[in-house]
Amino acid sequence: MRVGSFVLAAQFPGQGQGEALHRAVRSAEVAEEAGLDTVWLAEHHFVPYGTCPSAITLAALLLGRTHRIRVGTAVSVLPTLHPVALGEQAALLHLTSGGRLSLGVGRGGPWVDLEVFGSGLEAYETGFPESLDLLVRWLRQPSVAAAGERFSFREVPVVPRPSESLTDTEGPEVVVACTSPASVRLAADRGLPMLLGMHIGDEEKAEMIALWRQYAHAAGVDTDVIADAGHVSAGVCQIADRRTDAVEALTKAMPAWLKQGLDAHMTVDGRVRAMRDPLAYTELLCGLHPVGTPRLCADRLAATSERTGISRFALLVEGSGDLAATEENVRRLGADVLPHLD
Repeated sequence: MRVGSFVLAAQFPGQGQGEALHRAVRSAEVAEEAGLDTVWLAEHHFVPYGTCPSAITLAALLLGRTHRIRVGTAVSVLPTLHPVALGEQAALLHLTSGGRLSLGVGRGGPWVDLEVFGSGLEAYETGFPESLDLLVRWLRQPSVAAAGERFSFREVPVVPRPSESLTDTEGPEVVVACTSPASVRLAADRGLPMLLGMHIGDEEKAEMIALWRQYAHAAGVDTDVIADAGHVSAGVCQIADRRTDAVEALTKAMPAWLKQGLDAHMTVDGRVRAMRDPLAYTELLCGLHPVGTPRLCADRLAATSERTGISRFALLVEGSGDLAATEENVRRLGADVLPHLD
């Protein structure tokens, strides 16, 4: 089982943005010290929900500061990026880090980001498959041309080529954030693993994986690729000697952060987006994920793995909003939970 942390660089009420980013960097450094497998980095624009606007940039910093741990984007939002530019950055980091980058990508939302970056609503509504295919081709082929609706250019060489890594010949893995049957099919048709959100439980994740396998078989994806797909489950982790203490740490801090962060989202076209009740959502997350004693957390992770077949986890560890508490949470995840897992 491969357990990693999920870092949003969340700005809790009363905190500065620099403070949030410092906590994010420190939690990643401690994750390596604690023996975690991966640090997954979120990306957001113009909202205190997450203060990292470029997951690939923060990944570069952390890959330079660490030596063993993998660093993943969760996710780089393709509708606001040029896939070739992202591919070049990913190839650069893959080669210079010894193959420690995982590139998670997603569709994002209909946010004002699309207006600011000039990509427009169509990039979100219909353009994601074209961007994803161009990105994957850039990471897998020696030269690439494009003749699509959004991107059209003559054939150019891929420099640097990620396949020239000394550690492998495939380049960085690409993981797709999936929240609907359409996105599941998109990932499955291409044989790409999924990142599944923290807002759903084991039963729904198991259904999405079964659907992914069905689509992948129908698309003719190699059986070994289907069998070895490394889907990732996002969740929350808070460890304490008593479960009530772990739940209290999250319910005291997360609702105010969620309300402040989610309320700040602006849609590009004025559509109304229903936001979750912050306290109810926090309580839901506490019930779905490893929140409690070390033994309970290990059992919860093992149960999710058994029910879904997932063996990779990205766990939000900064839910207390406090730097010292976050570092302690990460250390306990490594010292008190990981030894109980296969």
